[in-house]
Amino acid sequence: MKSKINSAKKSRGRPAVESEAVNVRIAVDGLRAIDDWRRQQDDLPGRPEAIRRLVGLGLKAKSRG
Repeated sequence: MKSKINSAKKSRGRPAVESEAVNVRIAVDGLRAIDDWRRQQDDLPGRPEAIRRLVGLGLKAKSRG
């Protein structure tokens, strides 16, 4: 019989992150604008990442003005 010295089981999937899911409805025109913006980015982020970046930009602009 083999003994398990380090039996810490690795979990599958995404690593735990301190965050909370937010569901938002966005009008088709808004999605088109988001898609247009994200296509202009060098790394072509997905919609969720594009929305996170745009929210971040909006919050930075608000704190400056």
